[in-house]
Amino acid sequence: MKDKINTNVEIERVQREWLEAMSQKYQIADESKALRIVLDHARTATDEKVLFETVRCLGCD
Repeated sequence: MKDKINTNVEIERVQREWLEAMSQKYQIADESKALRIVLDHARTATDEKVLFETVRCLGCD
């Protein structure tokens, strides 16, 4: 059984737009589901350092 909860997460507008686009492109129910897919993929990554120590700030100056 799934144990989903509601939570507030602050993301950039471009991130929200990307989630919307991916939801439409891959016929995913909604942006919430798209984000859960991304999170599940990250959770199965074999190298957490790649996720959290590599700087990927696409909006940074």
